[in-house]
Amino acid sequence: MTQATGALGPGAAQAPGALDPGLPPGRRGVSVVVRGLFLLTKPRIIELLLVTTLPTMMLADRGFPSLWLVLVTLAGGALAAGSANTLNCYLDRDIDAVMKRTSRRPLVASASAHGSRAGGATAIKPGEALVSGILLGAASTLLLGLLANWLAAALADAAILFYVFVYTLGLKRRTASNIVIGGAAGCFPVLVGWAAVTGRVSWWAGVLFAVIFFWTPPHFWALAMKFRDDYAAANVPMLPVVAAPATVARKIVGYSYAMVGVTLLLTPYAGWIYGCCAALLGGWFLAEAHRLRGRIAAGSAPAPMRLFHLSIAYLTLLFAAVAVTALLPWHRW
Repeated sequence: MTQATGALGPGAAQAPGALDPGLPPGRRGVSVVVRGLFLLTKPRIIELLLVTTLPTMMLADRGFPSLWLVLVTLAGGALAAGSANTLNCYLDRDIDAVMKRTSRRPLVASASAHGSRAGGATAIKPGEALVSGILLGAASTLLLGLLANWLAAALADAAILFYVFVYTLGLKRRTASNIVIGGAAGCFPVLVGWAAVTGRVSWWAGVLFAVIFFWTPPHFWALAMKFRDDYAAANVPMLPVVAAPATVARKIVGYSYAMVGVTLLLTPYAGWIYGCCAALLGGWFLAEAHRLRGRIAAGSAPAPMRLFHLSIAYLTLLFAAVAVTALLPWHRW
């Protein structure tokens, strides 16, 4: 975002690092800090996580749970995801500063990029991000534990810990299998939703967990293919950095078949209408995965972002099918 100059008037001089009028030099506006902390939670990712939580709750309830429980679970899940994402940004701020895709995140971008004239100062200080991440996690635990149940709270905490310690600190910078294993953190919301409704975790919740587990590598590898140079510059061994495009495409196709196969395992519980939707959506996903592989084999530009965007639509529609069919008990086998 460019800096506005109209308030200073023609020919007015501003000392380096000075702020908008009314703020002392070196200070950031409250709105900049609040907006920066919010952006560190990666709200777009949170939206996708919540898309999987509500349908899972509906399937577990065989209908629509109480509105109060839904709001508590979604709020608690959003806080947990925001905590994990904020702590991830705190730990990966050196990587984010190198990668063009992440260079505008509040921990590495100047405050001026977020709406304030703070010279070279970052919009958010590392200590602020760390405290915010911890507080969000604590709020999630208390909200879910006190107003849903402690199993749901424990699962949300497990997701935070897994994302921070297993993926961010343990795997991301060390192995090309980082997203395969670490991506499990994004599967926990379905367990949280199921536990919030039933007080336990069943086999069927595990099936939904596996769906997202096998969906994550094709989804993220498509993105990493697009930003391969970014990850290479940051020395992050994402699969597209360390493997040939043909190898990446082959693995994407393999995980896609595994994902579609797992989605069909839910049919005996969710019903035949869901099964038909899962099969049709799976065919759509597989066609795009094969298209990507075919273009690479032919030496054409792969256009991986097509698969990336399709994967988001696919997961949204699949869980929409789960939600709708959960309200139709008459159609089950």
